[in-house]
Amino acid sequence: MPTDDDRAGGAPEGRPEERLERAVRAAEQALIEFEIAVETFRVEVDNFSRLHHQRLGPMYSRLDELDALIAEAKAARSGDPEDQRRAREARELVMPMPGVDELFHGWMDSDGLSPEADAMLTDRPVRPPRKVRPSEEARRLYRELARAAHPDLAREEGERKRREEFITRVNAAYARGDEAVLRELAAEWAAGPAPEAPELTPAEELYARLEWLARRKELLTAVAGELEESAIGAMLRMAPDDPDRLLEEIAEQLLAQVAEREAELAALAAG
Repeated sequence: MPTDDDRAGGAPEGRPEERLERAVRAAEQALIEFEIAVETFRVEVDNFSRLHHQRLGPMYSRLDELDALIAEAKAARSGDPEDQRRAREARELVMPMPGVDELFHGWMDSDGLSPEADAMLTDRPVRPPRKVRPSEEARRLYRELARAAHPDLAREEGERKRREEFITRVNAAYARGDEAVLRELAAEWAAGPAPEAPELTPAEELYARLEWLARRKELLTAVAGELEESAIGAMLRMAPDDPDRLLEEIAEQLLAQVAEREAELAALAAG
């Protein structure tokens, strides 16, 4: 006997769980897209942070050194205990710490600024820092792999572990911007075992799945918020399409500040 849906030209509703199953599938896909966006932004933040430190780190170090020299010159001239305290604090900011070579990625050595860092503060040419920004093709490959092999699509623990290990490799290649490895991983996934078709699950399991997806989204939202609120994330959002230009503008501002400090120090020395 035809149903109201049939008479209205629509398909029959079917099992009561079908609507819930569709909601679960939609939530899974939405979560995957969200994770892709968060991971993409994380890679962009990491890459911009690396470039920021490589290109601007020596300038920040030079400013700190000049501030210390200026404070020391003022303290020597005045003999005021408060000036002397400020000078000590300023010097502490530039004192080397254990593991400074590792922390500053070669900007400083036992003699102070490295030759490369010093060259960045002058007109001498210096090898530009290596850019690690994924190409459009790398982004496309990453998105396709993340959508196809995401662990959240697994319904069995063994399959989930296999996907997690694979996606870890995908994320690492994407962070390096390695197109060739991403292509190899795409071929590997295509040749691997096809994911098993999900079995029909009772409504209770579907509800539990939705709750897990909601918790996962909350976690990702917190991660995304931390990235966006970080200093580097905020800077990157100022110029998402041309971060190199933003670095150039900041470098120009820092060089101007270096010149001002050097002039102030020279005036103190001359006085």
